[in-house]
Amino acid sequence: MTRRTPASHAPDPEDIGCNPSTNPTLASLMRTRIRRRDLLAGSLGLAASRFFSAPLFGCANPSVQPADGMLRLNFSAVPKSLLDRLVLPEGYTATVLYRLGDPIAEHVAPYKNDGSDSADSFAQRAGDHHDGMHFFGLTARGTYDENESRRGLLAINHESMTAAYLHPNGQTVVDAARSVTDEVIKEQLAHGVSIIEIERRESGFVYKQDSPWNRRITALTDIEISGPAARTPGMITAYSPDGSRTRGTLNNCANGRTPWGTYLTCEENWAGYFRRLASQDDAQRSDKERTAFARYGVTGEGRDLWATVNSPDPSDTRFRRFNAMRIGASLDGSDDFRNAPNTFGWVVEIDPFDPKSTPKKRTALGRFAHEGAALGPVVPGQPLAWYMGDDSRGEYLYKFVSSAPFDPADIGRGAAAGDTYLDAGTLYAARFNADGTGVWLALQPGKNGISASSPNYSFADLADVLIHARLAADTAGATKMDRPEWAAVHPLHGEVYFTLTNNSLRTRSTADAANPRYYNDRKFGSVSQRGNPNGHILRLREDGDHVRAETFRWDIFLFGARASSDPYNVNVSRLSEENAFSSPDGLSFSRSGLLWIETDDSAMGDVSNCMLLAAIPGRVGDGGPVSISNIDAQASSVIDSWAGAAATHATLRRFLVGPRECEVTGITETPDGRALFINIQHPGEDTPPDLQDPRTFGSHFPDGGSARPRSATIVITKNDGGPVGASR
Repeated sequence: MTRRTPASHAPDPEDIGCNPSTNPTLASLMRTRIRRRDLLAGSLGLAASRFFSAPLFGCANPSVQPADGMLRLNFSAVPKSLLDRLVLPEGYTATVLYRLGDPIAEHVAPYKNDGSDSADSFAQRAGDHHDGMHFFGLTARGTYDENESRRGLLAINHESMTAAYLHPNGQTVVDAARSVTDEVIKEQLAHGVSIIEIERRESGFVYKQDSPWNRRITALTDIEISGPAARTPGMITAYSPDGSRTRGTLNNCANGRTPWGTYLTCEENWAGYFRRLASQDDAQRSDKERTAFARYGVTGEGRDLWATVNSPDPSDTRFRRFNAMRIGASLDGSDDFRNAPNTFGWVVEIDPFDPKSTPKKRTALGRFAHEGAALGPVVPGQPLAWYMGDDSRGEYLYKFVSSAPFDPADIGRGAAAGDTYLDAGTLYAARFNADGTGVWLALQPGKNGISASSPNYSFADLADVLIHARLAADTAGATKMDRPEWAAVHPLHGEVYFTLTNNSLRTRSTADAANPRYYNDRKFGSVSQRGNPNGHILRLREDGDHVRAETFRWDIFLFGARASSDPYNVNVSRLSEENAFSSPDGLSFSRSGLLWIETDDSAMGDVSNCMLLAAIPGRVGDGGPVSISNIDAQASSVIDSWAGAAATHATLRRFLVGPRECEVTGITETPDGRALFINIQHPGEDTPPDLQDPRTFGSHFPDGGSARPRSATIVITKNDGGPVGASR
């Protein structure tokens, strides 16, 4: 996620939400209200205690010890910080590996970082806004080895860009239009994905500028559309009249991987790039099209005005493909880009071991604002499962289960293996019940009310369902969540964790058991907060194996909060000064079972920059029921929920604080756990600079001095060579 919202452009859909459905919240599903006085009287009942097999007040149980054997955090917590530098525990070192503009080909010159580097050179430079990433072990033979830690290919997302720093004087915009072609080309090339070879030397990890595996996939790359929605009417554009291809990938936020050794990059807030003026276009579109555009937020001028560039070459589609208005005469859209938004919002598979391979958008996993694709437990002979979030307020959590059972012989087969497992399967959306149970709702024609006669949208076929997965989840009755971000699956027992980063739209009438907190313009210092500004982390345990289970049990692992907040209704997880956090975003497990939590926060921005925490989580049900009182101007209400055990010094500590105005995001590590990679995204972005006065930059990270700030990939190691974060 990125907080970027230029004043002259439309806000990202994640900040406003596009879900007008009347899906019931959990509060309306609850038949019995349980008050705190009932809990204190021990009247919750035998059913709840049997369900969790845990103390009633598990959230307030500070005696819970670290799970997963003898795993222990091996560092002292760092304090909150507002400094323009990384803050790490004693005994750890961070080095900069790969920054915005760094060259990935031998002949490309070092980056000047003054806006003067040519647009074309960005085809072989690091993009901007480093985000999700994964380390793929590389053998001496040049093949994938999931246990190799000395050498690897690092796949890195470049979610977006800070245009002010890419050009000498920022963007050139005249009369709400772009005219400098090279500026827009540079911006498009700054998006996408980097694949770079890295290796561990005596001095630490370095990337190899001349590696034959180095590659950029950008907003200009030719990409194949694969799966049920490929070659269907909704995918037809002037770029691909048969609907089999599209150009580019955008807003690549979180990520995933496959067991056969390919990278999954996820397209998040793609909708805001498209120009579609509803006042001019709606009259030419069907009711279904208007419904879909509204549901996905495809409206407005386009946040960087790429569609306004006029190319003298009529065959040049680099700019007009972002004009989603119906301007052609054809009935099918083969002479314009009215359907172009349908070709974005997917999980994209990339083979990092084949630089000449064509990426594929895997439509079986559904179209929405994809926030990662976390792979579930891999069992030979069983299908595979991935867990995903839709990053916008009021959106849903999803699971995809492949039709084909996994065969280890497919390891190393690249996209050919992807054709087997990622092009056919079942997409589900989650419904959370107030009693701590949940249901996976299949998004398929003929199931859960999804049909041609659905009242909110008439679904023609499976392709229509997948292209409009949000509308299908609306119809099925999925639960609206507080901005679903990353997912992560515990490597030892398979429980699934989701970050719900925040939701300023949460109100008394929409609070429910899975999203139980809200404020009404409450002030903390100089920060005014509404809704659920601090977010929480939810976890679930499947009822059975991950591929066959259609029900689950859940609780809230951690509630973000200030340490000084009300311990009963706000700081429910009893956070202290050494582990207080807000707006959880990135999420990743080490092989040992250590959980890394990254933040992208403004609700605590008055007291700390964004941070990275390490947690030793327990299990679903290690806490118990809680009853949270919320108060607004109209009335108070009590929401009953389920919380994990309280955080302690042993189970949760702040490991790192980033520089000013950054997001700490993107996380992976070597298989031996001795090198941790994180990304520092858009440092200094919240301060509008005077580009002629370096002193006005909000940050100078990572180069220091008076340099323009740059997003960067960082490598963290323990000075004694041991595992990072925790040890046994």
